Amino acid sequence: MSLSLLTTEINRLKNPTKAKVYQWFFKTGPGQYREGDVFLGVTNPHIRRLVKFYWDTITIKDIQELLNSPYHEYRLIALLIMVKQYPKNTQPIFNLYLANTKRINNWDLVDLSARDIVGAYCYEQKDSSTIKKLSQSTSLWEKRISMISTFYYLKNHHFDLSFEVINTLISDPHDLIHKAIGWTLREIGKKDLPVLLTFLDQHTLSLPRTALRYAIEKLPEPQRLYYLKLR
Repeated sequence: MSLSLLTTEINRLKNPTKAKVYQWFFKTGPGQYREGDVFLGVTNPHIRRLVKFYWDTITIKDIQELLNSPYHEYRLIALLIMVKQYPKNTQPIFNLYLANTKRINNWDLVDLSARDIVGAYCYEQKDSSTIKKLSQSTSLWEKRISMISTFYYLKNHHFDLSFEVINTLISDPHDLIHKAIGWTLREIGKKDLPVLLTFLDQHTLSLPRTALRYAIEKLPEPQRLYYLKLR
């Protein structure tokens, strides 16, 4: 019953004008990274409100049904509900997440869920093998999941796994991976600047340019220019 009410609410909030904007923003056109993704045009504030209201009444079976939807907002709501349910249902939520990585197939879906499900589980279990395996995938989204999952480790001032995943992905050709690497390095710099600078001193020449720009974004201007000039 709760799933039926939730889907009715989602459909009531759809906005065709916003859907067109989202489909442009999330690169859903022919040949783009999420070709064919379909949006209803439900705004993020509405999505957050629905998750807050329904998260504790939705079952694992319901979540799977939401994840199976062609509509982006359904999958996003499913993942945000999973994040909310994870602390009380860790193993089933983790298993469900890994079973559905093909449906976690846009950067916002990854970025809003990977850290607090995959990252949290691997950190709590003291077993990073799943993240390392995902980093070696041929799937763009599984590779991004691996990078974003390490943010849970960063939160706890553990940097080694992030660097290991970066070294695995550093030659990847996709811009979304370059951005994820740079974002990760920037966050490391916020936690421990000398650690970031040591890495940059050793790897600036091998970093994709987009990754480097993200990594040095918060550095003082002289340091930013120094690393840019190394390129």
